[in-house]
Amino acid sequence: MTRSRPLVPVLVFLGMVVAVVSSLGAPLVPTIAADTHVSLATAQWSLTISLLVGAVATPTMGRLGDGPHRRTVVLVAIATVVIGCVLAALPLSFPYLLVGRALMGTGLGLTPIAMATARDALTGERSRSAVAVLSITTVAGIGLGYPLTGLITQHLSFRAGFWFGAIITGIAFLAALVVFPSTRERPYVRLDVLGAALLGTGVAGLLLALSEAETWSGARLLTVTVLSALLLLWWVRQELRTAHPLVDLRLARNRSVLTADATGLFAGIGMYMLISLVIRFVQTPARVGYGFGASVVMAGLVLLPFSLMSVVSSRVAPAISRRVSPHAVLPLGCAISLAAELLFALERGHLWQVFVIMGIAGLGVGCTFAALPGLIVRAVPASETGSAMSFNQVLRYVGYSTGSALSATILEAHTRSGQQLPTGSGYTTAALVGCGVLAVAGLLSAALPQRGKEEIDELLAEESIADGIPSEEPRPVGVD
Repeated sequence: MTRSRPLVPVLVFLGMVVAVVSSLGAPLVPTIAADTHVSLATAQWSLTISLLVGAVATPTMGRLGDGPHRRTVVLVAIATVVIGCVLAALPLSFPYLLVGRALMGTGLGLTPIAMATARDALTGERSRSAVAVLSITTVAGIGLGYPLTGLITQHLSFRAGFWFGAIITGIAFLAALVVFPSTRERPYVRLDVLGAALLGTGVAGLLLALSEAETWSGARLLTVTVLSALLLLWWVRQELRTAHPLVDLRLARNRSVLTADATGLFAGIGMYMLISLVIRFVQTPARVGYGFGASVVMAGLVLLPFSLMSVVSSRVAPAISRRVSPHAVLPLGCAISLAAELLFALERGHLWQVFVIMGIAGLGVGCTFAALPGLIVRAVPASETGSAMSFNQVLRYVGYSTGSALSATILEAHTRSGQQLPTGSGYTTAALVGCGVLAVAGLLSAALPQRGKEEIDELLAEESIADGIPSEEPRPVGVD
């Protein structure tokens, strides 16, 4: 407990660093494509691969972090991010940059561990306050990271942005080394290595097939898709049979949990489709008939309203629940996100419109992701909260990476032979597909069982945070 005071600022700084580093890929996609001489669809993998690694790293690190080696897990993960930043910063070819971005993806598994550490090291209101700050910091950090890294890139190079990431992550490593508490008294927790390998390989295969759908032959595409699907089915069987699953899929038998998880998956796809589309659209030179030829800095600023409104809406979700209906919060959030995507499909002729669209999107995403965890927590026993939240987080990251890959695939399909940039209709098609995905998310969220207003209002009022970490003492994320 003697380290609790310096621990909280370090955890907040760590959450901010993770958010900033994870945001390094999005605004830089067009720049990376131009500087490394790859297509925009290929460059999109510099964002997708980090999210993919995060989907596997989150439950794996959560499981390891619940045992006696949490401090070691955190330090190794931060060091891995530093190595990834350095590798991406070096003047090497695109494959090396891709490996660096994959290593950076391990940082996405640090935030749940930071929240679990705050719950363990602090008590009462201090614990709840620290977790709330951490969850908000991760969202606010993205809004800071986009324009900040864009500013560095514009005045130096995109490699300099990764050097910046290496420096701030190195500072975070030293701070964690000094203040992060030991958990040696905790019992050893077995890791489902096979489950982690099956999950990572299966999701990676499906994303690869999705991104290469326009270039691969039918037989090759079908083979990779079927093999990946079989690996994921094997993963499901493994998680249901093993005594120490990576994530406890048995909890998905609960209708509320299943519907909330499916909603999070589809909402994540729709969210990252819009982000990826906007980033590329605003940086497209106006001479091609659309776009604004915006700088990397401006592309980052366009996403700032998204982060700001995500934070604001996650804080007002309890008020929306009380004024409208707790059962309406999720469908309302999905409907707002759908409206933003539809606006982008129909009205994107002026830069100010894109700013407004991203603010609306942030409002919808904040409502959706603030309400989902609370409903999951209410549906499962307190001892199973960590595992249920872990699976929900995994599905979000899978949704993010799928949305990133899907947007690139659609734009690639609307790129004429010999051209580098897609036609304007490609953005319309992709946005309409995103609308369809968000419509599915809205329908799924409406299927959630009706709960008592008093119960959900009380839950939302107590938690009222972007990632919905409960105020009770559940076990850390990634633990059953």
